[in-house]
Amino acid sequence: MSTFTHRLREKVAPIWERTHRHPFVTGLGDGSLPVESFRFYMKQDYVYLIEYAKMFAIASTKAHDLATSARFASLQEATLNFEMALHRQYAERFGITREELEQTKPSFVMLAYTSYMLKVAHQGSLAELVSAVLPCAWSYWEIGKRLAEVEGALEHEWYGEWVRTYSSDEFGQLAQWLIDLMDELAEGKSEKELAILEEHFLNTSRMEYLFWEMAYTEEMWPCEKN
Repeated sequence: MSTFTHRLREKVAPIWERTHRHPFVTGLGDGSLPVESFRFYMKQDYVYLIEYAKMFAIASTKAHDLATSARFASLQEATLNFEMALHRQYAERFGITREELEQTKPSFVMLAYTSYMLKVAHQGSLAELVSAVLPCAWSYWEIGKRLAEVEGALEHEWYGEWVRTYSSDEFGQLAQWLIDLMDELAEGKSEKELAILEEHFLNTSRMEYLFWEMAYTEEMWPCEKN
C-alpha cells in the first residue's frame, strides 16, 4: 500500500532531482565547490538552525501524546546544544569564528524560508508543521546518501565531514522518524486536508532548492545583486 509520504516524494521528484544536480550539491561530492560558497552556506545555515529549533519547540506543545512531545523537546535541545556546537567547530576549520556566526545577518531566502515554516507552525496543526519541516531532514539524508556513493566524497578534506554527517545512520533515524510521523498524522485526513499538507511540503522543498542556490551565489538580497 502506498503511503502519504510516498505521494509527497513523487510530488516533489522534479524539484529534488534538480537539487541533486545543483552545482553546490554536486560540488560537495566531487570537491569542486568553492570554499567561499561553503563559508557563506555555513553562516546562513547557522542562523537557519536557530529558527529550525523553534519548530521543534512548537511541535512539542502541539503533540497529542507524551512520547512525541518529549521527542520534539529532545530534538530542540540537541539542535541548540549539540548540533550547533558541532557547527561552530566545523566552521572554525573554515576560519569562521563564533562571533561571525552569531552576527550573521539572514539572507532573503533564509528569512522567507524560516518565516514560512514558523507561520505554518504557529497557525497550523502538528501535521502541517511536520509537513513543512520534513523536506529539510529528508532531503539532506537523501543528498548525504547519494554523495556518499561518490568516490572520495566521504574522505574529502573540506566536505567529507558534511557528507558523513548527513549520510549517517544517526541522521537517517531522525529523518525516518519524521517520515513515519508524517504518515501517522496523515491517517484519516480528508483529501482537502492532505492537499494542504502536500502544499506545505512542496513549498519548503522549493525553499530548500533556493537555499542551495542562495549559498552558491552568495546572494543576500536579489535587489542588491552586483
